[in-house]
Amino acid sequence: MSGDTIGDNLDRTVAAHGDRDAVVDVASGRRWTYTEFAAEVDGLAAGLLQRGVRTGDRVGIWAPNCPEWTMVQYATAKIGAILVNINPAYRSHELQYVLEQAGIRMLVSAAAFKTSDYAAMIEQVRPNCPDLESVILLGGEGWQALVADGAAAHAADPSAVASAQAALSMDDPINIQYTSGTTGFPKGATLSHHNILNNGYFVGELCHYTEADRVCIPVPFYHCFGMVMGNLACTSHGAAMVIPAPSFDPKATLEAVQAERCTSLYGVPTMFIAELADPDFERYDLSSLRTGIMAGSPCPVEVMKQVIEQMGMAEVSICYGMTETSPVSLQTRADDTIDQRVSTVGRVGPHLEVKIVDPATGLTVPRGEPGELCTRGYSVMLGYWDNPEKTAEAIDSARWMHTGDIGVMDADGYVAITGRIKDMVIRGGENIYPREIEEFLYTHPDILDAQVIGVPDAKYGEELMVWVRMREGAPDLDAATLRAYCTGKLAHYKIPRYVHVVDEFPMTVTGKVRKIEMREKSIELIGREQVTE
Repeated sequence: MSGDTIGDNLDRTVAAHGDRDAVVDVASGRRWTYTEFAAEVDGLAAGLLQRGVRTGDRVGIWAPNCPEWTMVQYATAKIGAILVNINPAYRSHELQYVLEQAGIRMLVSAAAFKTSDYAAMIEQVRPNCPDLESVILLGGEGWQALVADGAAAHAADPSAVASAQAALSMDDPINIQYTSGTTGFPKGATLSHHNILNNGYFVGELCHYTEADRVCIPVPFYHCFGMVMGNLACTSHGAAMVIPAPSFDPKATLEAVQAERCTSLYGVPTMFIAELADPDFERYDLSSLRTGIMAGSPCPVEVMKQVIEQMGMAEVSICYGMTETSPVSLQTRADDTIDQRVSTVGRVGPHLEVKIVDPATGLTVPRGEPGELCTRGYSVMLGYWDNPEKTAEAIDSARWMHTGDIGVMDADGYVAITGRIKDMVIRGGENIYPREIEEFLYTHPDILDAQVIGVPDAKYGEELMVWVRMREGAPDLDAATLRAYCTGKLAHYKIPRYVHVVDEFPMTVTGKVRKIEMREKSIELIGREQVTE
């Protein structure tokens, strides 16, 4: 366990590995060694102090993946400003909510990305955000002035940043990440140096990272997967952060792995599915890959096997976590069997505790029985920003974080996640976990991906519906064909009544399927009878 702040930890890495690559931005062709990266970070930290940013002030970052995002992450950590990650997919009303709820004083933002005109949206909401004193657009005059003034100030007097850094405690809040709540407004999980620095470090340890590793990070920085499991895992080991593109692109990711000889590759399952399906997949040289992390949503067994066999990621790790736990609490190890890596999310991480409880009573259930997964330890957030009521709902009096996920722990301590408490379908009194049915449907030769949800039903209360993506050239599936495939292999009440064939699922930016949106759409479809029944 480290008692460092993020700034102190970075300084240690720079002293040990200053001449090694820290950041490689493939899209722009730019790269920084650790010594060069630290100079950028310290200059930017000095610039923020010059602009009146102080310890505890909230600084928002609204941009796709780029080196500047990472620099802002470490510069704010150096002076104790609280970085507020803003989802690049947010629209103006969501932006306004976060700016107001977190009380953001300074916003660092891309001017635009893809179809989003960030600058216009900021101007639209700015009159309603009295705390927002300054907006700095990346690449614009304001950003260039901040960097230049900060570099000059730091060269003239490095003591300002050093003094701010020395006054920080490992338990200070350093980051607010808004959870993509499926109901109500997002909640700002408030995380400390101690939370995220140690989590990044231990994730990297279980991947056996050293300064020789080069980690390809196509997952978003605004999310824990990118900035903690990616950036902090790298900087705490002297490894290189490789940014393949501003947002996920399967071809750019494969090209980055090949060009930069990456040893590790991150992604949610849908990203790995897209990479494996790339028409030019066979021509990429991925022989440098040793490990990587698949996380963010349940990992289909068949996809996991292909990643090991076809991408050469023999030591690939499955991680389970949530923003509120910094994020990782369970992880598979490099020497775990294939079965353990494809059927569980691993064992509890170092210096953490997990338990499985009966959601109704709160009592721990015997191993082998399903219940709600709870976790406790250094990784549990300080709380939801300015929201004590929601904090109390999530973290109990004994500091256990209740995940809302249903898990089963085996005799060796490996945990399988079988679904969300909210996703559980109750059909005619039978509790059904969609994950079990989805895993079975992956065995169908023509199904590329499947998502099962519950829809209202007059007779049974709820009925099952599956959305499927079919392999190219495969005939569309109907309910009768699916029923024939499932009969004798699944209990009758687990066989979906409705089938809806789609090209893609509604997704969050991090690659999680939005089942709440699917339910809403499905109710419409059933009403219009546009599904196969």
